[in-house]
Amino acid sequence: MHDRTRSSKRLLGETPPEFRSTGRDPRIDVCRGIALWWIFLDHIPDNVGSWLTLRNYGFCDAAEIFMFISGVTCALAYGRARQRDGWRGMIGRSLRRGWDIYAAFLLLTLACAIVVYLAGSDRLADDSNTRVLFERPGAALAHAAVLQFHPVNTDVLPVFVICHVLFAPLLWLLLRAPNLTLGLSLSLYALVHVFGWSIPSWPDGVWFFNPLAWQLPVVLGAWYVIEGRTIQGWVTSRPALVLSALYLAFGLVVALGHGIKPPLLPQALTDLLFPMDKSNLSPLRLLHFLALAIVVSWLVPAGWQGLTTPMLRSARRCGENSLPIYCLGVLLALASQCDLFDISNRLSMQIGLSLAGVLMMVAVAALLNTLGTKRARPPDVDAAGHDLVPRAGDRGIFDGHGAHIL
Repeated sequence: MHDRTRSSKRLLGETPPEFRSTGRDPRIDVCRGIALWWIFLDHIPDNVGSWLTLRNYGFCDAAEIFMFISGVTCALAYGRARQRDGWRGMIGRSLRRGWDIYAAFLLLTLACAIVVYLAGSDRLADDSNTRVLFERPGAALAHAAVLQFHPVNTDVLPVFVICHVLFAPLLWLLLRAPNLTLGLSLSLYALVHVFGWSIPSWPDGVWFFNPLAWQLPVVLGAWYVIEGRTIQGWVTSRPALVLSALYLAFGLVVALGHGIKPPLLPQALTDLLFPMDKSNLSPLRLLHFLALAIVVSWLVPAGWQGLTTPMLRSARRCGENSLPIYCLGVLLALASQCDLFDISNRLSMQIGLSLAGVLMMVAVAALLNTLGTKRARPPDVDAAGHDLVPRAGDRGIFDGHGAHIL
């Protein structure tokens, strides 16, 4: 991460060096695993455990991390698949992956309805946006099938379905005109904020994660894999680090000062910044994530020994199994809202549920990895089920067959 060596510009049609390499950076899965933990903790209402997550200390949260990393892993996985199997093989793989996530979304929708039914709580049915599923099951399932009906906290999966289905043309454009492609993505993002474009949902409202805006971190992640070396010198420079640290400090002061009396900031500034638009990915959120990425890349260099600690190894396992662990986290967060637990005013229960949920996610991820090592695998799939050409002892970070890419 600290290498300042300037590389020559990649020629049109030349294979990016990341596609030629078989090495995988464990930091990607570690970050994704931590993001999964944070998403779970943030989804439990009034949870003291959420003070361990990013959202209370700045403008962005785990969603930006998740989207950007998905763009990175998709570019690596599908780029190498295209190099190995050609465009036809790569398109087939991306469509199968989109189908996997689509099926997971539908199953998660049904699972959420079952949890709410077993809880027997009208309040939970309203909070989880599943009441309409009981009142009008045919219409709700039909709209879920076309990605227009989303129970609470399942909103991100339809966005990933679209990203995977459309990743082949995106990769084609990125390989031929990466900067133009990123410019088009930025233009669409800007038009969303200028004209308020959105995608309608059922029975009313719009998609919580507007794919017209949230496509940007995915494209940005894929672009960085293919063309990011052109700005690597600036990203790793000291001015970039200083500017990023200052912006993170500003975000910290604003986030902690918001809602405190007496206010730490002028009311005019607070009114200007809040409420911050998450559905359309506020520019302040996007800048906060980029600043965070620059600082983390300095603090956690490649080969950092801390990545081998038990906690970060557990996070890595969760990141390697992101789709099932995400779905498990949604169900655990939903179950925590049942009247049986009534955690809203019980600190001990909040801590216990948060810890138990994270440990369950880690245990399930470890079980999935263990089962993956025992299954018969095709020659190009490694011990964790990753569909990259493996080398002995080298673990991957994504999977074209299993559940390791979102």
